[in-house]
Amino acid sequence: MRKLILLAIRLYQKTLSLDHGPLRFYVPNGQCKFHPTCSEYTYKAVEKYGIVRGLHKGSRRILRCHPWSDGGVDNP
Repeated sequence: MRKLILLAIRLYQKTLSLDHGPLRFYVPNGQCKFHPTCSEYTYKAVEKYGIVRGLHKGSRRILRCHPWSDGGVDNP
């Protein structure tokens, strides 16, 4: 199941992501204020903590990403 979640994240990055996929050419500076990007953060969190805790940490990270956020470096 973990591999399926990780595969889904990679597929998202390669197809729909404004920071990783083909759409990055239309948005040269990307969209994510954080490093690593939210999808990469979630990928690493699922690898490190498992599905439930990793997706929870990834969801919290996505909720912190808004116009008033300072962003910055945030590792799982």
